[in-house]
Amino acid sequence: MPHTIYLDYNATTPLDPAVRAAMLPFLDEIWGNPSSVHHVGRRARALLDEARDRAAKVLGAKPSEIIFTSGGTESNNLAILGTARSLKTKGKHLITSVIEHPAVLQCFDYLEKNDGFSITKLPVNVEGRVSVDDLKRAIRSDTVLVSVMAANNEIGTIQPVAELGAVCRERGIVFHTDAVQWFGKEPFDNIGQFNADLVSLCAHKFHGPKGAGMLFIKSPLHPDPILFGGGHENERRAGTENLPAISGFIVALENFVKVPVFDEIKIKPLVDRLVGVVKTIEGCDLVSPKDGVLNNTLSFTVRGADGIALMAGLDLEGICASSGSACSAGSLVPSHVIRSIGKQEMANSLIRFSLGRATTKEEINFVRSVLPAVIQRVQPGRKAGK
Repeated sequence: MPHTIYLDYNATTPLDPAVRAAMLPFLDEIWGNPSSVHHVGRRARALLDEARDRAAKVLGAKPSEIIFTSGGTESNNLAILGTARSLKTKGKHLITSVIEHPAVLQCFDYLEKNDGFSITKLPVNVEGRVSVDDLKRAIRSDTVLVSVMAANNEIGTIQPVAELGAVCRERGIVFHTDAVQWFGKEPFDNIGQFNADLVSLCAHKFHGPKGAGMLFIKSPLHPDPILFGGGHENERRAGTENLPAISGFIVALENFVKVPVFDEIKIKPLVDRLVGVVKTIEGCDLVSPKDGVLNNTLSFTVRGADGIALMAGLDLEGICASSGSACSAGSLVPSHVIRSIGKQEMANSLIRFSLGRATTKEEINFVRSVLPAVIQRVQPGRKAGK
């Protein structure tokens, strides 16, 4: 088996040792239910409250505005389904973009099909970027919610979320951003920089544990719950809190967000080296923007090739990459992002390399050395070395 070269950090990241160490006490001696009134439960409750306070300090938010969830998908679902339903008496028009994560798009599709909402999906340009003017034109008198991601998971495009949020705020419309790919990669000062009423986060994207997420809900907004069975999380999310995962999330948030763990100074030159070799390979077309893109992300398409075959070829060399959203792993559905930027015929042939803090120059040099042959092997009518 070849040495593993992991270039799929947008899908998930390895658990940081300090994060793991912070979780261990909650898997052993601190095992109480935070809702129990006895001293074992009260100890867990005190530490849960402390975790919320620590998260609020990092984000620049109120503790009451922090809702712990099971991950980015639940955060997006609560933000969209919960907010739309809570505001339906004020209007039933919602706006999103065509390149959102499935955890967002499928919420809007569900609301349109089952709850009678009208949906507008904003187009994007060839770089996958939403236009502020398009948002202004799409807003109607009955628009109650807009959701546009902060950064795209497939091609890395950074959206003008602050400007989009400002438009919504001027018009009294609730704005949500799926910022799962932002945290740990892009500069972060405080939660207010997004101009958003709702912001989704996910721990395992920046070396925290899987199963831990967060939704910032700007006071006094109160989305309808989507889980029922208890008054947890200020009556916004039923279910016993996952204290081990929350404790790990907090340490990752404190350690890896204010100073992004994805260090642009180290990672960007490595990405540029990959860009250099991709440009020399016949049939390859870069789709990640040159500017306004996540510093660790490089995506390109391969004319005439199939994404699954490309991934298999890379995997045989020990290289872990992606052909789209990790939540669609194993799916043969073409990338909706590639289709949306006007490259319908290339939607089956996406390769995404997403680098991380452990990526080395030696690994990238190896990828550069084998990538041309891997691509040639899966292109019709071509053989490696020709």
